[in-house]
Parts: sequence; structure tokens; C-alpha cells
Amino acid sequence: MSISEIRLDAPPSTPAPIAVVPALTCTVPKEYVHRAAVAEVFLTGWARCAETRFTVTGEWPRSHMFFAPNTEDLHDPTIAAETIRQAGLLLCHAELGVPLDHHFLMHDLRFRVLPERLAVGGAPAALEIEVECTEVKRRAGALCRLRYEAVLRRDGAVVATGGASTSTISPQVYRRMRSEITAGAPKRLLVADPYEVGRRSIDDVVLSPTDEPDHWLLRLDLRHPVIFDHPVDHIPGMALLEAARQATVAAIGTRDARLLSMAVGFTRYGELADPCLIEARPLPGDDARSERSVQVTGIQNGEQVFSAIVTAIA
Repeated sequence: MSISEIRLDAPPSTPAPIAVVPALTCTVPKEYVHRAAVAEVFLTGWARCAETRFTVTGEWPRSHMFFAPNTEDLHDPTIAAETIRQAGLLLCHAELGVPLDHHFLMHDLRFRVLPERLAVGGAPAALEIEVECTEVKRRAGALCRLRYEAVLRRDGAVVATGGASTSTISPQVYRRMRSEITAGAPKRLLVADPYEVGRRSIDDVVLSPTDEPDHWLLRLDLRHPVIFDHPVDHIPGMALLEAARQATVAAIGTRDARLLSMAVGFTRYGELADPCLIEARPLPGDDARSERSVQVTGIQNGEQVFSAIVTAIA
């Protein structure tokens, strides 16, 4: 029927029902969070709420080969650290104008979880993350440093809090910074007992035993699909956080110790081929409380690479 044949006085026809398409969810681009594998992306979206405040959505899987639930079927607390890290990278690229080819130098990262809200449910844990940028420094209009705070909510209840600070580095500056570094592969080392460091799989152990109590060498395996999700020329921050967690479990002496919080400062790049000594020193505490804190440091070539204060329930 042509337009001229349509009768203006004809009764209106009943419109066909419109199919309602449910809202669809996908991860953010993996490049925004510096991951090569889509399976390692824990963020699903973001929105700007104000000049320095954002809402980020995310999802924790019910199972994961590295961030595996513990024997009590609770989400691994360190997945909160990775989520906070990813949120900062996402906002730097998607909202604050940092090009995708720029590098990041993490200065510090901290988090604290509420264990009673980490229970693995019948579906992946949906997250809403409030992020406030408390320090935004620019040079010649380009972001050069960021500090931010994050609150992670699950079903409206706070499940974790934390924050981090990072600097952005252009490819040219990064090449100059790393120009004198000779690339090399880490040495093969003995593996600490997985049971003693709170791990189920020997493949996830990042500590190698030494003759001195509470001292280990950092053990790195470039084939690990999560810690080494993509090629890098330095020790990944994830490896150092995991070393701090494992050293804490071993120093406390309780394999099922539940991690509560971690505050870590990174002081220099760690080199893959050079030995890195990990030292754990239990801190004084209240004997009436089950919480135990441990200071963990990493020393390489006589200089500190990182230092962390880790608190766990023994």
C-alpha cells in the first residue's frame, strides 16, 4: 500500500507488541585494565558522578584458578586488591585522558575486607564500586599522578574498602627509565610447601625456602597465566602482593589464616632475573585478639623493592 492509499478515517490498527530486550552485561575493554585475557577482567562498566567521583561496576566469579575461594567458601580477599587496581586504570584511560600506550608506576595500594560478606553465592558477586579521586595532578594538561579511594559494595553492603596512588609514564620516558636494564629470565628455585603458605597448588607458590626462618626468595614462573598475564620487563605487583600474603600465612603458622587487610608501598621496580629476598616480621599485638599483623619486605640488590603490613585472622 502506498502512502496515498492510506485512509485517514480508518480505525487505528493495534500495534505489534515490542519485544523487550533485557539489559546485557559485558566486561570493559581488557586494554583499559592492562589485561591480555578477558577472563581476568573483573569490571563491567563505569559512569561519572561528579568531576572527581565515579561509579564502577564489576563482578567476581564464583571460582577462579588463582583468586580461588578458601575452604570456608569465601572469595579470596586479594581479588579486592586486583579490582581496586583495575578501577584506577580504567578511569585513567576512559575518563582522565591517559593514552593506552602509557605505562603506570604504582606507588601504593591498600585494601580491607569484611570476611562475613565474602561468601560465594549461587551466582557471580555483582559489585558497585564508588571511586573518588583525591589527588589529580596534571603536567601540560596531561595526567601525571592520581590518588583515589574506593568503596566496594555487594547488594548494597560494603564488602571492601581501599585505595591506591599511581603515576603515568609516556613510552618515551619509560624507555629511558629502563634503557640500562638487561632483560633476563628468573632462575628456577625450589618451591615452598604449599600447605605452609596457604596455597592448594604448587603452581601458585611464589616463595622459595632459605636456611633462615621467615626468609624466602621470591619465586617467579613466567608461565603463570594470571601473575604473568602478559609479558613484562619487571616483577608484577601481583607477585609482590601474593608474596606478602604467603609470607604472612607462613609467619603466623596457621594455613587457614584469613586475610583482613594489606597496605603495601612500592619503592622501585623489581627485576625478573635478580634474586629478591622476602622477609616476614610478626608485629606485636593483643594476645586476646585473633588478629595478627606481619610486616613483609622485599630486598633486591641491597635495596627495598616493597614493604607491606598484612593483617590476618589466625
